[in-house]
Amino acid sequence: MRHLLLAAAGLALGTAACAAAPPAAAASRFTDDPYPSTYRPLPSEPVLLRNATVLTGTGQRLDGADVLMRDGRIVQVGAALQADPGVRVVDATGKWVTPGIIDVHSHLGVYPSPGVKAHSDGNESTAPVTANVWAEHSVWPQDPGFAAALAGGVTTLQVLPGSANLVGGRGVTLRNVPATSYQAMKFPGAPWGLKMACGENPKRVYGGKGTTPSTRMGNVAGYRAAFIDASEYLRKNGGGKPQEKPKRKWWQSDDDGKGDSAGDAGGKRDLKLDTLAGAINGDILVHIHCYRADEMATMIDLAKEFGFRIAAFHHGVEAYKLADRLAAEGICGALWADWWGFKMEAFDGIQENIALVDRPKNGCAIVHSDSDEGIQRLNQEAAKVMANARRAGMEIPPERAIGWVTSNAARSLGVADRTGSLEAGKLADVVVWNRDPFSSYAQAEQVYIEGARVYDRHDPARQPRSDFILGQPAAAPGGGL
Repeated sequence: MRHLLLAAAGLALGTAACAAAPPAAAASRFTDDPYPSTYRPLPSEPVLLRNATVLTGTGQRLDGADVLMRDGRIVQVGAALQADPGVRVVDATGKWVTPGIIDVHSHLGVYPSPGVKAHSDGNESTAPVTANVWAEHSVWPQDPGFAAALAGGVTTLQVLPGSANLVGGRGVTLRNVPATSYQAMKFPGAPWGLKMACGENPKRVYGGKGTTPSTRMGNVAGYRAAFIDASEYLRKNGGGKPQEKPKRKWWQSDDDGKGDSAGDAGGKRDLKLDTLAGAINGDILVHIHCYRADEMATMIDLAKEFGFRIAAFHHGVEAYKLADRLAAEGICGALWADWWGFKMEAFDGIQENIALVDRPKNGCAIVHSDSDEGIQRLNQEAAKVMANARRAGMEIPPERAIGWVTSNAARSLGVADRTGSLEAGKLADVVVWNRDPFSSYAQAEQVYIEGARVYDRHDPARQPRSDFILGQPAAAPGGGL
């Protein structure tokens, strides 16, 4: 951890050439960021990974291929690439190379370890709609879970609020690097996600308090009321676009017509409605915790009613029942490999769920974790899906399955133009595996984020350690310590 933090500190004093690209200009004032990313890539050297089995994340498998990284980017992927002087060559014979793993549903940092009440910062369960809160303001960067996820090949993750509320607030996309502030982990230019939840959770939380919603019809009424307010707010604020103040007429004093300016027309600024309006505008991506197929269909209709687009349904144990519609609507299914049956709305799950969501043309299946343990082995979770699909007569090759934890995940987070696949010009987020990543025995040996080797299983100096991981050393031969 100290090694990587020192490297990060040193980089801050380096040349501007190493600085991350500035985030794109906000599409509206609803997505102006007063807490912008301060992330800067760690120093890196040119690296050539030679003679590996490469899964590009674009549906290709290349045997005996090389991957060249320079200046934090993928330069080239192919056979027999030439190494210029100064390039560190890594013999990857017998190993597999993939894009960095992306988890679209994590609560690391907001429900960190040690898991005590003082660290329970993921659910603002004080009102059914808390679109005004941002998960990033709860993220504790020292959560040991980040380092554990890194050892599993995770380079990017979306941290979301919990699912107690109809609208839980904004999620944030992070780079999995050691830092002392969440801003230093924040993926530059990545759009926010808006966490919503349907079904049992909000009606249980608020029905248990004797308030609305206590039923599924109360849930839908709550969404509609919130988006009606946001639609009116959007209209009054000119869509959030910058507008010029009307020019003062010769007969008006400086105070005349003050209320007609674009800045005053919408009244007092409302942080909750800012977020919902940003979602309607398409600047904030909507991610919905939803299990049942009928409720997903209702949420799709809700999105059409108010003009927002759903990026992904999360958990969705019944997503297989409307896989064709999800594909047609361009909605991803961010799903578990085999979790179901732990409550009524999760009762009708099947182990082929992800494979069936993946099958239609334009289908977008994602393996997610929602777990500080599961995030450490998303490759094995994907392998479970492959095995269950095989038993059902669906053979899914590794070059397709890898997209469930890379390119499809990047698509749902709005960062597919920068990461999620091994293509020239994209960020050099790369994992070197000791074997087929879908083997039970697979381990991530090296992990690169923007070309920087942030984890190396064979180099203790590149294995982040947390002060919050406690324990005793293994017993030495003879029983001594």
